[in-house]
Amino acid sequence: MGSVELRHLASFLAVVEEGQFARAAARLFLSPPAVTGHVRQLERELGVPLLERSPLRLTEAGERLVPHARAALAAANAAADAVADLRDDAPPTGLRVGIMVHGSAELTPAILRAFRRARPETPVTVVSLDFTEHATALVERRVDVAFLRPAPDDERLVSDPMTTEPRIITVPDRGPFADAGALRMADVVDEPFLGLPDGVSRAFADYLYFSAGRNGEAPRLNPEGVRTPQDVLTGTAAGRGLSSGLYSFVRFYSWPGVRFVPLLDAPWEQSVLAARRDDTRLEVRAFRSLAVALARDLGPVLVPPPPLPRP
Repeated sequence: MGSVELRHLASFLAVVEEGQFARAAARLFLSPPAVTGHVRQLERELGVPLLERSPLRLTEAGERLVPHARAALAAANAAADAVADLRDDAPPTGLRVGIMVHGSAELTPAILRAFRRARPETPVTVVSLDFTEHATALVERRVDVAFLRPAPDDERLVSDPMTTEPRIITVPDRGPFADAGALRMADVVDEPFLGLPDGVSRAFADYLYFSAGRNGEAPRLNPEGVRTPQDVLTGTAAGRGLSSGLYSFVRFYSWPGVRFVPLLDAPWEQSVLAARRDDTRLEVRAFRSLAVALARDLGPVLVPPPPLPRP
């Protein structure tokens, strides 16, 4: 599943509440084809029909979605309203938002859209970060806030939790774990993992290699020097080593020759929004406040933790 667009949820709810595509379009100041397209896109994202067209009525999936769609839109509106009054007379300085891997899953685009709505006068630049920039992009002032995983272990930075997710392991689809429905740490602890380049933070390396579950034992590493998710996927497909991620990685990435397998006894891990502790600019405070509000209210709707296979 890709990211769910709030505007698609708004069009779906308008059709449900108005009982007609044309009236829904008039309410949203859109054309009927645009509203129809939004609903169809939402159905494609979710993989199920939400409405029967003749006569117009909700399917079972549509019935289940309605309360969650209302909660998602209410949370987004409340978060935007919460920071809309954080204004002063100083001209906006702009905000550089770093995103490592896929950020905080579906929350990332939702937060960016809500911030642009709440503070349209603030220019926003999005910067992709590789694994070596886990903390350095913020410390070296190349970005102002960053969606990372896990929280940086640096007293100069502060982190707000966004999502908490189970862990997965990436395995080649022709290796010994290709048919595994789930694995445990004991299954993979002696397997080679893809190595990281110099300069990667200790916190990120500990996260990637499950250091908390290894009792301090270092993993066996292939000197791959992976910097990006694409490096991880190509290295895994080639059989050069295993790697890991949050469960939402499965929804955002796919690669020929790679399977994603739940690691049952690995501690769940967080994605976070990080910023410099001494950066008290209005734009940063507003972005953090909005992100925390959306993570609290919208996160359970857009980023539900998937069920794990039974041990």
